[in-house]
Amino acid sequence: MFVASASFVACATPPAPTAELQAARLAISNAEQADASRYAGEELGEARTKLASADTAVKEQRMIMAGRFADESRADAELASAKTGAAKAQAVNAEMTHSTTTLVEEMQRSSGDKP
Repeated sequence: MFVASASFVACATPPAPTAELQAARLAISNAEQADASRYAGEELGEARTKLASADTAVKEQRMIMAGRFADESRADAELASAKTGAAKAQAVNAEMTHSTTTLVEEMQRSSGDKP
């Protein structure tokens, strides 16, 4: 009797990785809202591909693989968001540097100083 119940437990399919899938979808949504397709399209594409692989794995009852794909998808989406944030910050920094340089030049012209 014990052998039969042990083999039944070994064959049971683990539950779908619902939390991991939701986290991946949320991370992709956040990356899309941050405009990651413009700044980190490759990473966002990878996140979408891995989420699709996770969904396929769930349909095939391969729950461990589905969880792994979902976790990788979330990580790729978070990387896309981070790269997007960095690119936007760099653009703001460049604009501020340009504005500061222009302001200094204008002040020097007004005062008659030479650069």
